[in-house]
Amino acid sequence: MGSKSASIYIETDDVRILVDPGLSALQPGFPIPTIWKIGYNKMGWAMINKFAEHHDVVVITHYHYDHFEMPSSKFIDTDKLYRDKLVLVKNPNIYINASQFERARSFFADLVGKFLGKNLEDFLIEPIRTDFDDPLDWIPLAREKDFGDYNKRRMEIYEKGRLRFKKLCSLWTENKWIREINEKNIHVEFADGKEYNFGTTKIRFTKPLFHGIEYDRLGWVIGLVVESKGEKLLYTSDVQGPFIEDYADWIIREEPNIAIIDGPPTYQFGYMMTRTNLRRTIDNMIRIITEGEIDIIIWDHHLLRDIKWKDRVIDVIKVAKRMRKKLITASEFYGKKPVAELARKILEKKRVIRKHYIIPPKVKFKPGMYYL
Repeated sequence: MGSKSASIYIETDDVRILVDPGLSALQPGFPIPTIWKIGYNKMGWAMINKFAEHHDVVVITHYHYDHFEMPSSKFIDTDKLYRDKLVLVKNPNIYINASQFERARSFFADLVGKFLGKNLEDFLIEPIRTDFDDPLDWIPLAREKDFGDYNKRRMEIYEKGRLRFKKLCSLWTENKWIREINEKNIHVEFADGKEYNFGTTKIRFTKPLFHGIEYDRLGWVIGLVVESKGEKLLYTSDVQGPFIEDYADWIIREEPNIAIIDGPPTYQFGYMMTRTNLRRTIDNMIRIITEGEIDIIIWDHHLLRDIKWKDRVIDVIKVAKRMRKKLITASEFYGKKPVAELARKILEKKRVIRKHYIIPPKVKFKPGMYYL
């Protein structure tokens, strides 16, 4: 829809949930005018601000800036966002890479400083675990999959990944941990693998999931399922595809009414994304479409950063059309065309019909303001 964001608002009769309230600008190479990118971000923050007035629960699935916002932010009213809300977050201490480990500490320091007038040191404890499961053991389908000629390369990736994982285990055990917070107007809990009930509404969180392929350098995320009165919504967060077969299996087993799945980062194809892993994603999505009983699949986020995204995943689109399954983008969910299609038309110098797209408003620059 014009910005890097996966923020969603979910409302049931019992609870209102704001998930991943963060936003970043599209990459510099995305072919729309810079002023438009600023406009899309302005629209995005306005929407997050709007729903920040109506929620009970905030969910942060990981610590990338397009999924959360610092309490000292000048873009949104974080008083409304965090104060007196139940904040359910990815555990900041374990199954987290080094950069998110530091970002999480910056987030918590900002949170307790702004709302409690305290230092982060007041909320640090000694590590309570020193042994950690190898996350590869949690994904047996992917681990045992035969990739033919690619198997040798895959084993090399696994070996390097295990070494990185061991280093991260040292990071997790050699530093103090942040504890959960339950003080006057701030209530934060670590949601990994937990379940919460609000009347007839149930929120279930996954164990940590790889942010991409096995042992991905980007770390881990948590996905979630919201159930209420026979309806179910599933949100994968950033599994990038899904690349991993076990995550596709999870989506199929859940049989949600709506599945919000972040697509593969095809804009990095040939750079940080291989042909093998793109094929994995295509195969996994075809399985989800053909085997799953899902009313609506919203496939978006990373995928829509590529103006050629349809070309890359055409096999999936054809299967969905043949099966008469509703596979759509977030823009199409609202009856609009994706900004990626608009960008492609601009690049190809074709005429654009304004009403089909979400065209950002004019942006007024203010002296001294810095825009990303």
